[in-house]
Amino acid sequence: MAVRESTAPTAPPAARAPRTALRWLRSRIIVIAGLCTLGYLILPNVIVLVFSFNKPNGRFNYQWQRFSTDAWTDPCGVADLCGSLGLSLQIAVWATIGATALGTMIAFALARYRFRARPSVNTLIFLPMAMPEVVMAASLATLFLNMGIQFGFWTILIAHIMFCLSFVVTAVKARVMSMDPRLEQAAQDLYASPLQTFLRVTLPIAAPGIAAGALLSFALSFDDFIITNFNAGSTVTFPMFVWGSAQRGTPVQINVIGTAMFLVAVLCVVVGQLAGNRRKRSKRS
Repeated sequence: MAVRESTAPTAPPAARAPRTALRWLRSRIIVIAGLCTLGYLILPNVIVLVFSFNKPNGRFNYQWQRFSTDAWTDPCGVADLCGSLGLSLQIAVWATIGATALGTMIAFALARYRFRARPSVNTLIFLPMAMPEVVMAASLATLFLNMGIQFGFWTILIAHIMFCLSFVVTAVKARVMSMDPRLEQAAQDLYASPLQTFLRVTLPIAAPGIAAGALLSFALSFDDFIITNFNAGSTVTFPMFVWGSAQRGTPVQINVIGTAMFLVAVLCVVVGQLAGNRRKRSKRS
């Protein structure tokens, strides 16, 4: 039986090329969009890094003049810069500790226990994240004024713990609610005490959520300006120093500090990712 050859016309190579390119673009559109978004987010940090090696002629570091490493060799060359940086780091560390401890306990209470005021507490926990910062800043400032508390280090610390608390509760609560309660029951069946069950089973499982809440609290506390400005009094943190310097003249050392903080954050993420991958490989082997 004879077989007839297909007489359907075939597209020339010049016509197939756009179809192939379009098919390739469709299969990778999500990756391309993600890379473009990531580049858009990182671009300001790259600009800050580049201008940290600038030698401006005037007071403002907004135009590239010539390459220099003077700011990197003397990052504390501007008066009060390192003092405000140290104060911001100190407040961020203590606010992280306080918000993480209180937020973890609140998250466990909301996830594990049933009580009458639970819906109201969930709503109140969500409010600081939903309302504008200026509203919370003004409310806290009014509270401190009515109580006769002098503005300074402690008012900033209390305010930072208050608005970081919600983020810790949200992160830890999501982790606790995804935990399998049968793991804790199995530990109790093996005659583990409540303290041993918490330290060896519950806490390690909830640790990623606690760590995420702590890191988020540190970043929010160190970076905050609005709430700090309302409750600082004469105390000057690093964001307030940057805001004041932007009006008189921006020193290059601000770019150096910003670049250093960015590189430290990237290093922490890379180390955490490598440690996680190493743990996964050890479990597989």
